[in-house]
Amino acid sequence: MSGGAPPRLSLGAFPTAVERVAGAPGLWVKRDDAASPVYGGNKVRKLEYLLARAEARGKRRVVTMGAAGSHHVLATAVFARARGLAVTAVITSQPRTEHAAKNLRASVGLGVEVIPAWEGSLPLQVLAAWGPDAEIVPLGGSSPLGALGYVDAARELAAQIRAGECEEPEVCVVAAGSGGTAAGLAVGFALERLRTRVIGVSVARPVFVVDWGTRFLASRTAALVGADPAAVAERIAIDGAWVGRGYGHATEAGASAHAAARAHGLALDVTYTEKAFAAALAEVGRGRSTLYWHSLSSAPFDPLLRGAPAERALPAEVRSRLA
Repeated sequence: MSGGAPPRLSLGAFPTAVERVAGAPGLWVKRDDAASPVYGGNKVRKLEYLLARAEARGKRRVVTMGAAGSHHVLATAVFARARGLAVTAVITSQPRTEHAAKNLRASVGLGVEVIPAWEGSLPLQVLAAWGPDAEIVPLGGSSPLGALGYVDAARELAAQIRAGECEEPEVCVVAAGSGGTAAGLAVGFALERLRTRVIGVSVARPVFVVDWGTRFLASRTAALVGADPAAVAERIAIDGAWVGRGYGHATEAGASAHAAARAHGLALDVTYTEKAFAAALAEVGRGRSTLYWHSLSSAPFDPLLRGAPAERALPAEVRSRLA
């Protein structure tokens, strides 16, 4: 990497465990849900790099974006606030669920300046919120810099495989929205020369945009760390079979996966992890050794709601983004 390694904060508790799923031969789970006791999930690793850059540049605020119930916005609020950085978030609409409403309430309670927007106006609203004091943190934390967190994660898994904690899986299944997690894992697996292919389970439409975006991000991340782009590309597949009506919409397969995951002690959400876990179960059913990368925080949520407004107390324009 030219210019040396970028700065990185220590926000998470790594390595996260990798566990065999009892009663499901051939299925393993990487527990990034426990990446932090404050707020886990797949945003922690990305924010270690993204917030480090904001601090290195002397910024006092970060501007980010996401859907109304965004895990990324909430994670950014949790970790930026702890570092003394203010957060502005431009949010767009998504179907209302209790989970999404709690995320939005918690973000507001943590002091996030929320700017409602429609999808078409999102880039302009972000630019309008930007200023000399602010660093822009991309959607989902997904940039080549943010994806480095999952290059690190792939290397962490490779070390666990070599230590005998897990067999080398044929496929690694992860939810794919903005694509940074899948892209970083593919780059890391290529660097570590693992045979494992990443299946990014698209949670949004159009699926071809998720596919293109993930592959483009993977190629840029590969260039950043000197990985072979061909070896990276052959390790990525985007699966659009589980998206249903689109982002934030429940599916029957997801509901079945939720019940199965509960039996294994895993909590899932409608938007991302139900669809990814359904795909992981299908891969096991095809006889493939499968690692499901669990990307939803399992940290206690109630502390994040202390002082948060009730949903009905949110400004009407903000509340309306939970359609």
